[in-house]
Amino acid sequence: MSSLPPALVFLLGAAVLPLLPRRLRSGAFLLFPLLALVLIANLDVGATITVPVLNYELVPLQVDRLSLIFGYVFAISALVGGIYGLHVKNTGEQVAALLYAGSALGVVFAGDLLTLFIFWEIMMVGSSWIIWSRHTRTSGQAGMRYFMVHLVGGLLLLAGILLHQQGTGSLSIELFKGGAASYLIIAGFALNAAVPPLHAWLPDAYPEASPTGSVFLSVFTTKVAVYALIRCYAGFEPLIWVGVAMAIYGVVFAILQNDIRRLLSYSIISQVGYMVAAVGIGTELSLNSASAHAFTHILYKALLFMGAGAVLHVTGRSKLTELGGLARSMPLVLVLYGIGALSVSGFPLFSGFVSKSMVVSAAGISNMEAVVLLLYLVSIGTFLSVGLKLTYFTWFGPARSLEPPRAPTGMYVGMALAAGLCIAIGVYPSLLYNILPFAVDYQPYTAANIAGTLQILILTGLGFWLLAHRLGGRDTITLDVDWFYRRLPTLAYGLASRLQIVSRWRQLWDLYPRMPTIAYQHLLSRFDRPYRKMLPHLTDYSRDIALGALFVAVFLTIVVVLSAL
Repeated sequence: MSSLPPALVFLLGAAVLPLLPRRLRSGAFLLFPLLALVLIANLDVGATITVPVLNYELVPLQVDRLSLIFGYVFAISALVGGIYGLHVKNTGEQVAALLYAGSALGVVFAGDLLTLFIFWEIMMVGSSWIIWSRHTRTSGQAGMRYFMVHLVGGLLLLAGILLHQQGTGSLSIELFKGGAASYLIIAGFALNAAVPPLHAWLPDAYPEASPTGSVFLSVFTTKVAVYALIRCYAGFEPLIWVGVAMAIYGVVFAILQNDIRRLLSYSIISQVGYMVAAVGIGTELSLNSASAHAFTHILYKALLFMGAGAVLHVTGRSKLTELGGLARSMPLVLVLYGIGALSVSGFPLFSGFVSKSMVVSAAGISNMEAVVLLLYLVSIGTFLSVGLKLTYFTWFGPARSLEPPRAPTGMYVGMALAAGLCIAIGVYPSLLYNILPFAVDYQPYTAANIAGTLQILILTGLGFWLLAHRLGGRDTITLDVDWFYRRLPTLAYGLASRLQIVSRWRQLWDLYPRMPTIAYQHLLSRFDRPYRKMLPHLTDYSRDIALGALFVAVFLTIVVVLSAL
């Protein structure tokens, strides 16, 4: 029992949940992350499961300290997210969340590249489904863009894996040293990590999900990519400056945002930049710091999205220009959100301090003064955007005559649990340090660390107080690189029309996908009634998904056949 892959618990839950009575589903959801957490706690370092397939040994479970720390935080965050979403009655979203969390755990405990890829693609389906589950026009469009972008990333990853297997005869996960296979694989990882300019899917899609869906989205995709980078590219020096650029880019765009969840989405990119830079440094301290910051980031970013989601849930608004004066009506949400804001800003006694300071110290010990300076500047922007701007203009800004009802109790409980963990780790860093991949010889609470951090944060707060009237949200659109993939299809269609290509292409389009589309819809019609009820929104995109799935299935079939010859 203790050697059962934790991912299977979530996947079993995704299959069973729709068959339960509707009134029991939200409560039953919590059972699966609890069981997974118990399984992970009983896994021994070195435990492994192998499954022979053709001429290869697939490894769906391989346990070491790195996989355990990510496994713990993924299971905990799924449990907290489930409690936060106890009010949710959308079975499709609940199933998608289980599928998403389970596939993330599948990647973390995978011991070979093919198993990793399979769970990587399941994760893409689960996360896309979560976005679609809001059932709005904008969430449908954003979900489809998300799906197509990640489908391309998955194909890059698969191409790299196949080249690696062809060159080495192995599917084992290892540190890559360079070459075409290595570059294709890191491109697939980088897309999921939201490395600019491959990042626009994140702020495009995350704000379009439901309040609970955004919490789950904030946890898994980018941090699974960080795990993969630690596993396969530790010490790859270009990642240092890629990470620093991410941190700067994300925080600049966060400051410019008016939508609170879009602001938090850009903040994810910035904080993941810390982790990517730490992976590039490649020392034991830096890899510990990347793992620690991923752990703390998952908890406080989920808490921040919970706070923003609670505001959206009760007011129906998410723009700073439409919010304000909520401190009296939502004081507890303000306090709990504030704990997340202090954590992401790196205040002493909160979780972000004990991990972010470790990243900066790792850069300093490696004599990277420029990296240290730039990361300190990013800390200023983080506190300015997430800690001050969002907090002030949501809860203390000009009142908008809003009288929101009380948020569901589960939202408060989920936020309180996440906030408690943020404080516990900040006060007792050993809770986190004892489960890091390498032995920890680092003390965050030195006089220099505390004094330097407080000096930066106090001066930033003073600057905001003086310039707050200039930093308020503006109801405008901030252009990012997603402009290209939003506009290019329109431009391409216009060019094709001028060249009289469209009419012929339509004829081919009507002929080619007819059979896979019919087959796909036939499969949907064979689902049990509970499944049919939770899938209607996806059928709008059946042609695109069927073609993508068909392409990948045919491609994999050809690969397997060729490998067997």
